Amino acid sequence: MPPESLLVVGVGDIHGRFHRVEAWMDALEAARGRPVDLVLAVGDVEAFRRADDHRRKAAKRAMPAEFAEYADGKTRMKRPLYFIGGNNEDFEALHDAPGGFELAPNVHYLGRAGLRQLRGLKIGYLSGIHAPRFFDQPLKRPTSLDTAKQAGYFRGPEVERISNLRDLDLFLVHEWPRGIVQRARDEGLSTTRPLPSYWIGNPITRRLVDTIRPRWVLCGHSHKGFAVSLGGEGHRPVSRIACLDQSARPDEAVFWLEYEGREAVRAGWGLSGEVAWKAGEPWNLTRLPAVAPPASPDDGEMEELESH
Repeated sequence: MPPESLLVVGVGDIHGRFHRVEAWMDALEAARGRPVDLVLAVGDVEAFRRADDHRRKAAKRAMPAEFAEYADGKTRMKRPLYFIGGNNEDFEALHDAPGGFELAPNVHYLGRAGLRQLRGLKIGYLSGIHAPRFFDQPLKRPTSLDTAKQAGYFRGPEVERISNLRDLDLFLVHEWPRGIVQRARDEGLSTTRPLPSYWIGNPITRRLVDTIRPRWVLCGHSHKGFAVSLGGEGHRPVSRIACLDQSARPDEAVFWLEYEGREAVRAGWGLSGEVAWKAGEPWNLTRLPAVAPPASPDDGEMEELESH
């Protein structure tokens, strides 16, 4: 029998826009002529019931709060959606299930750090961003805006828990690994887009990627599309990193992979269904869409990086 074929889609920071993501998946299915089997969200999903929730950062209260329709059973996600935590979530709702749970039919929180097997794929994950001052502090119950902010930082024991994972098909993180922009600069590839600041990302996530060596890494947080590879020296496996834009526009917020068994055979960005990469080809900035889409004025672009 031929290996099972899967269409796995990564989506960038949703920030409450569940309806938009559902419509995007409909469009991608039509373009690829097949169903989407699995949707993976890289944090800042914001499954709040109300946009003005007091636990939500003030800059985020203009964002939609569409999750209530799913939580109340009025609407159901058509495809299974699994997400990690970013640094903007309803942390009070997530706190008592660090190993993950189902928030609503077909909406699953993976948890703070761990390993999950989904449709035959081995998927590792680390929620949150790096804040050195809180790395070794215990996690407090997020009952206020301040403690909720602290809940968006990963802790040392969580990193330790996943540091021995191996043979991962996918690794989901919210914040970029440090140094991948410099890696792209060193490659010197011709690109029409400006490169992000070299300091984006954190060293803990980078150390994990260098240690775990997942085949693919999906990131969010910085609201920019990016593509780079790490590893490949000698017999060290290659980790292909795809950083996703926020889910305000699909061009670089949607990244899909088609699998045959556990082998990724092709990948692409956005909703056109056009293939940007095939197995055996290099993965770098030349695989991004040619021109970055312009920002929409109504999608919260005035926020500073830490608020992402």
